[in-house]
Amino acid sequence: MDVLKDLFKRHFGLPVEHVQPLQGQLGGSGRNIVRLASDRVSAIGILYNVREENVAFLEFTRHFRRHGLPVPEIYAEDLDHGAYLEQDLGNTTLFEFLTSNRSDEKISPKVTDAYRQVVAVLPRFQVEASRDLNYKVCYPRGSFDRQSITWDLNYFKYYFLRLAGISFNEQALEDDFSRLTKLLLSAPRDYFLYRDFQSRNVMLCDGHPFFVDYQGGRKGALQYDIASLLYDAKADLPPALRQQLLDHYLARLATFIPVEPDAFMQHYYAYVYVRIMQALGAYGFRGFYERKAHFLQSVPYALKNVRWLIDHVELPIALPTLMEAFRNMVSSEKLQTQPSPAQNVTVRVSSFSFHRGLPQDPTGHGGGFVFDCRSLPNPGREERFKSLTGKDAPVIDYLNQQEAVHQFFTSALSMVNASVSNYQSRGFKNLMVSFGCTGGQHRSVYMAEQMAKRLRETNGVDVVLSHRELENSGK
Repeated sequence: MDVLKDLFKRHFGLPVEHVQPLQGQLGGSGRNIVRLASDRVSAIGILYNVREENVAFLEFTRHFRRHGLPVPEIYAEDLDHGAYLEQDLGNTTLFEFLTSNRSDEKISPKVTDAYRQVVAVLPRFQVEASRDLNYKVCYPRGSFDRQSITWDLNYFKYYFLRLAGISFNEQALEDDFSRLTKLLLSAPRDYFLYRDFQSRNVMLCDGHPFFVDYQGGRKGALQYDIASLLYDAKADLPPALRQQLLDHYLARLATFIPVEPDAFMQHYYAYVYVRIMQALGAYGFRGFYERKAHFLQSVPYALKNVRWLIDHVELPIALPTLMEAFRNMVSSEKLQTQPSPAQNVTVRVSSFSFHRGLPQDPTGHGGGFVFDCRSLPNPGREERFKSLTGKDAPVIDYLNQQEAVHQFFTSALSMVNASVSNYQSRGFKNLMVSFGCTGGQHRSVYMAEQMAKRLRETNGVDVVLSHRELENSGK
């Protein structure tokens, strides 16, 4: 964290006063993402130890900005330590905007307008910025080629079909994969392929979309990215809106290159299928293999898209074994109910003073964690904090600036997340997570608040938060 603070100080000439861990570090990328702020400015700090991926992101970002594309400004970097600072674009992703402004199939017009803005910008990435892009920095490959497609199909086969218990004939499926790959590679592929163009990678800032997480970009076909956005599983866009947005995209694309809609559609749904398979492979790896059950909550949404494709789309090639696997997937009761709200884990998070003993488990379950915060810097020793608690901003700011606090919390969060995922997969209902310190007023309260906040961002988790000593004292 010190390297990010140093970059911030060098760039802005101001010390970091607040550090806020962000949800991005809980995802599958392995990045540590934080918001750093002084009283006047803020920035997003990234720590990640894959140099090639960092180089790709930084070079792509500078290239896109030269073309006037809405991507974050890079403030400073230290590639030797895997660190860089970028523009703070706020907290609202397109996905969050969508979920906050819909009621089942009814989506607010302002969400539709946001999506139209997004698809209108996509051709600028694909065509305009692609012409002089340095594809030599792409990682792990320079194009979405046969090898890339093979990786995605095998990911789907081994981490989803196998682990979900969907039976198939290995050789017959490989034959279908070969025919599908040939079709995919017959599309023109001389464009920038964003690779993960989906609603969580679009930030809405002052009413305008900004784009992030394109470090996996490479050369490829136009169809892939628009398919990724419109068939983003948990976004669950209605078919009529998907078609409206696809038409809008094609109209915008036609202002950059000649477009034959029939030729485009000849390959489009093949790319929809391969993108869905890539996503299902990721859900299977994280959910079935790594036992992170909340990833499996996206599976029913992906299968809803597969069912629509089976019912409404006929590919220009025959893929009998793959289609049979798809039909078995959508008819699987196990996959349609993974995991249900009834499988939620209730996590009771509490703070306490060791002087008054350990918290009691009201469920009788008898399991959980007790974390001892007494090794951390103690705000209670300073007069200015004595009347405050770990819920008050001055105490939070003080603890946020302590490296030991971040290390402690990250370690605790890792252990708790692992148990939550295991409990979800095994059907356990209750878990206790208790933080103790000397007085139960500052450090333990802060830790319990932070843990509860992070767990509330996790699908399939209900959080009950209590502060034993504060409640007994009336604070």
